[in-house]
Amino acid sequence: MVGCLKSLYDEQGFLTGVPIISPAEALLHRTNLEQVEAQRGPMHYQYKVHTVMQSPYQLATLPNLLDIIEQLIGPDILLYSVAYIIKEAHSESHVSWHQDLTYWGLDSDAQVSVWLALSDASEASGCMHMIPGSHTSGQQQHHTTQDKNNVLLSGQTVTNLDTTNAVVTSLAAGQASLHHGWTLHSSKPNTSDDRRIGLNIQYIRPEVRQIKQDYDSAMLVRGVDQYHHFHQDRPAQTAFDLDAWHYQQDLDANLKAIQGNTSQ
Repeated sequence: MVGCLKSLYDEQGFLTGVPIISPAEALLHRTNLEQVEAQRGPMHYQYKVHTVMQSPYQLATLPNLLDIIEQLIGPDILLYSVAYIIKEAHSESHVSWHQDLTYWGLDSDAQVSVWLALSDASEASGCMHMIPGSHTSGQQQHHTTQDKNNVLLSGQTVTNLDTTNAVVTSLAAGQASLHHGWTLHSSKPNTSDDRRIGLNIQYIRPEVRQIKQDYDSAMLVRGVDQYHHFHQDRPAQTAFDLDAWHYQQDLDANLKAIQGNTSQ
């Protein structure tokens, strides 16, 4: 079964509908998030949130999830970042067609992105659309846009695409999609009555380097790191680790500075 997943991933640049946790477990983790939000405010697009909240760290290091990641990128795995991506009910938030690796400053595509649904991600709620095989063409030209409703930090957009074969990757709570860093994908606004809550998890191989600036960080979650290219992130110790809050805020600002630099 795993071999089939690897072949399919290599061919189309993504997997979808992969069961990771039960709907009940997804609800529990959603509840943990919303309890933190009630106390601390919005957690949408806070990078490296696993250093300040225990729930996303637990999800990102699930053995069954890491087993799949190992089949896709190998036995040595760094956890690069974790972030909640949330579309509120009846919001205009959307994500334009783009490739994740465009502005990350990494020197390799030895990476995989996971999108784990903590609420149902349907076409109505703004699930992702992906173009099969688009990862095989490498980096495409992106244009920076000014769109307040675009979730992307720089509003980066690939235009003049043929999207006729795009796949709608609907997910039930507890399922995940996984995609390559050059796979073209987008999502539309949430027209449903519920929040669309996803946990975006980024894994890289240890040999990957950050080439935009001197400082970047990651966390070894499986295997060994023979390269030590990244400073070591620390996992959250409590449901919301107040002692780690300022540390996480610095990490978040650093990653947003890297992605905001569009020189790559």
